[in-house]
Amino acid sequence: MLRRVHSDRVPVVSLELAGPTERIGLQDALKLDYRPVSLGRTLGPLWATYWVRVVAEVPENWAGARVDLYWDSRSEALLWLNGLSSQGLNPGRHTATLSRSAHRGERFTFHVEIACNGLFGAFGNEPHAYTLAACELRRFDPEASAFYFDFDVLRQLEADRDPSTRSKSYGGVGEVVQPALDRTWAGRLLHDLNRVCNLADPDDRATWPQAQAVLRDLLAARNGSVAHELSAIGHAHLDTAWLWPLDETRRKAQRSFSTAIALMDRYPDFKFTCSQAYQYAIIEQNDPGLFARIRAKVQAGQWIPVGGSWVEPDCNLPWGESICRQFLYGQRYFERTFGKRSDVFWNPDVFGYDGQLPQLMQLAGMSRFLTQKLSWNKFTSPPHHSFHWRGIDGTTVLTHFPPADTYNGSAQVAELRYHAANYKDADRSADALYLFGYGDGGGGADETMLETLQRASDLQGAPRIQIRTADEFFDRLALSAEDLATIEGELYLEYHRGTYTTQGEIKRLNRACEASLQALEFMATIARAWERPAPSAADIEGLWRALLVNQFHDIVPGSSIREVYERAEADLATVEEQAKGRTQALLAALCDSTGAGWTPVNSLGSSRAEVTSDPEGALGYVVAAPFAAGEAATTEECATVSADPDGFVLTNSQLKARIDRTGLVRSLVHLPTSREALASAGARFLLLDDRPLDFEAWDIDPFALETARELTGEVSFSVLSDAGLRGEVRFERALGKASRLTQVIRLDAGAHHLEFETTVDWQERRTLLKVMFPVACRASRATYETMFGATERPTHANTDADTARYEVPGHRWSDISEPDFGVSLFSDSKHGYSTFGNQLALTLLRGATSPDPKADIGQHRMRYAIYPHEGDWRAADTVGRALRFARPVLWIKGRPHEPLQQSLLRVSPPNVVVDTIKPAEDGRGWVVRLYESSGVQARAKIDFGVDVASVWMSSILEDRLEVIPAGSRTCHLSLRPFQIATLRVFQAALRDD
Repeated sequence: MLRRVHSDRVPVVSLELAGPTERIGLQDALKLDYRPVSLGRTLGPLWATYWVRVVAEVPENWAGARVDLYWDSRSEALLWLNGLSSQGLNPGRHTATLSRSAHRGERFTFHVEIACNGLFGAFGNEPHAYTLAACELRRFDPEASAFYFDFDVLRQLEADRDPSTRSKSYGGVGEVVQPALDRTWAGRLLHDLNRVCNLADPDDRATWPQAQAVLRDLLAARNGSVAHELSAIGHAHLDTAWLWPLDETRRKAQRSFSTAIALMDRYPDFKFTCSQAYQYAIIEQNDPGLFARIRAKVQAGQWIPVGGSWVEPDCNLPWGESICRQFLYGQRYFERTFGKRSDVFWNPDVFGYDGQLPQLMQLAGMSRFLTQKLSWNKFTSPPHHSFHWRGIDGTTVLTHFPPADTYNGSAQVAELRYHAANYKDADRSADALYLFGYGDGGGGADETMLETLQRASDLQGAPRIQIRTADEFFDRLALSAEDLATIEGELYLEYHRGTYTTQGEIKRLNRACEASLQALEFMATIARAWERPAPSAADIEGLWRALLVNQFHDIVPGSSIREVYERAEADLATVEEQAKGRTQALLAALCDSTGAGWTPVNSLGSSRAEVTSDPEGALGYVVAAPFAAGEAATTEECATVSADPDGFVLTNSQLKARIDRTGLVRSLVHLPTSREALASAGARFLLLDDRPLDFEAWDIDPFALETARELTGEVSFSVLSDAGLRGEVRFERALGKASRLTQVIRLDAGAHHLEFETTVDWQERRTLLKVMFPVACRASRATYETMFGATERPTHANTDADTARYEVPGHRWSDISEPDFGVSLFSDSKHGYSTFGNQLALTLLRGATSPDPKADIGQHRMRYAIYPHEGDWRAADTVGRALRFARPVLWIKGRPHEPLQQSLLRVSPPNVVVDTIKPAEDGRGWVVRLYESSGVQARAKIDFGVDVASVWMSSILEDRLEVIPAGSRTCHLSLRPFQIATLRVFQAALRDD
């Protein structure tokens, strides 16, 4: 019967081709040189663009019928009809409606924009890819279509009478107990569908009515009083970049979004949800006609913006302030453009969720969260699909991930039934959400899905289905909220652990950009506080937006193709350069340039006293108050290097390190306690075979840990500095098959940590490099810095969930401590940590070959340090020391003027960390973001360096919530453990001296 839906077909009048060309808009495409072309013409190469101009004419006997274009270019394509982006034409989606009621002899002239790629980038070695294979007009037969879908939905239901018990999630653990279809109902289906086959002849329309009557009777069979309630919403998960370059995402969005609108015009009940403010913004800029149609559908209630973030970001690697900006700029865009903020953080496809996300969501006006990726767990199965997620500070959000185990639902009946059977919270709530539509590469829903959902909406044996918005679904789920379980802490994904390390340069640039932008905003705040010129909020926002795009969950994790990283590296390098340039300009304006020396400036909220080098390389000892300029100082501290037959001894007042001639740290004594910090030789480089079974850039499989081998071979060494402010020794060696490693081990005067500056010329493939420190501490749990806080994880493998955490994400430090002594590991740019037993380890590099064959090849520079300390990490100020390690002082030539001579802000006690000082988005006052870093109650005192008129507690979105009692220069704030606080500070007028 399917062939009868478009049985009448005619060729088009003419086809003309132009290209290849760049990714251009329609107006430029109209000016191209078009030449006649025949079907069968091959196109290419990958990422090339062609335009086809088509003239077609409706046969006279098709008058009044719906006329469709059938198109196949073995690629992605976009129909431009009447000057508008009309519908995507992708592999698997070949028809587009030209007229719902054509006129006799009506002529169409339209364009098709061809992108030589598939939904998922390259087709590999497919010989028929990118070919102008088909272009013709087809008359749509509504009666044949209705007959086909009536039969097919029932056929699918009968075919699922004895469903498999296997989990359908990619990495799913365990089985899903899916009930068989009621035997009586299954028997009737089989009997009557067989009868339909006997009654109907597809080529004899006179036989159809009797068969259709049988189908109508079957479709009228309804569920009972109680049934699983499936809330369905159309969706086209579109990765902002992945197996295609960022520039192609705009066209993918045009194809997906125009298709959704075309379906809305034909199906008034169809609702489509879409996240990622960035994707709306590029459509607003590049296709205003499509954007106007989107806004009209938003007003009509069919198009549902969700998400509240600039992109769907990775939630392990960006620092907390970056997530704040994802929400700030995303929510402001949605409010400005669509008149409403999102209540739902929509992030289905990322690789784990930090335990501070519930608090950040709530502070951004979102109390609901949707994800899906946890169904991919490889060791344990998540216990709930609907639950309250409680963050590390105690904040909760209502959370759901769809039990269909996909955010790319196909609306097949078996999948709908699996959705109901797999739902783990049916004893608490009847409601679950179903996302249907092609995704990852975009595409969205199609006619088949909508026709199936219409017929299966309350069909016996299938769940009860209704298309609803995300808010409508969560409103229904909230009615059961009291009965739902609570899950606390991070939502760790037991998969894709390689994403903490792959594409190390992007991760380094990400962290460098975060630091540079926060330093710029601190300086801009000082300038505005003292009524000096400063960059505009829009100027700074543009830099942040460029960073936020590259925090998308397939860019910063390292799981995209080479073209993505070529652009990302250039974009982030530009962000860093421009942020630093603007910061230097602000510093210069606040200094007397006639001064001959260099002045250090502390952009952090804690005091500093450390050895460092100025931009000319001169070594010195500097001291600086929080958020103020510092000065060169003298110190009685010193560091020494002495040589003996076994190697070198580096000593200062805090540490004594014995290093052998291969670069291994044989001993590290914490002098104040006389404790040996190492259980055996530390700073051991390990090479591991890194050949995951699937998803090479994403995964580190556990069997890789069994292949660890230490570096061997000749090592050269030299002493770079042996007395005074710094002692350091350099080691050089071959690494792996074709790489080289240079490491400088450094101990500064007065330093509490031993630093390792490592440079690698990395040429290895499918190989992983770790550095390990076996420490003289025993604890069942290690602690890792996560965004705006810390997370404990096991150091053992007692349970499957413990075993799964053989590689975990972190930010600037990890730590293992006994009550009176511990050791921290600092990192300036690496995120992959592991602690098993007493072995602190940091993953430095990988050599993935897919999807980027050249991933990580080249030069890498990284800094890490080992920090023995008395007490645990809280008592040892690991948070502050790691931050100062990762964020060096700024420098300016000259002497500081008054604004830099005093601290703009001081906060006590030290466990209250001021993370961000920035100008307010509305230009009124400034914003201070701080957090309690140790997991304890705190009473914070805030001292301002200028007179303030008022201080307000605010949201991340900078809405004022409540006034905080304040004096002219002080206020106090009570913080719960790990609480994040955002303050709006309104400054008193400066006195006119």
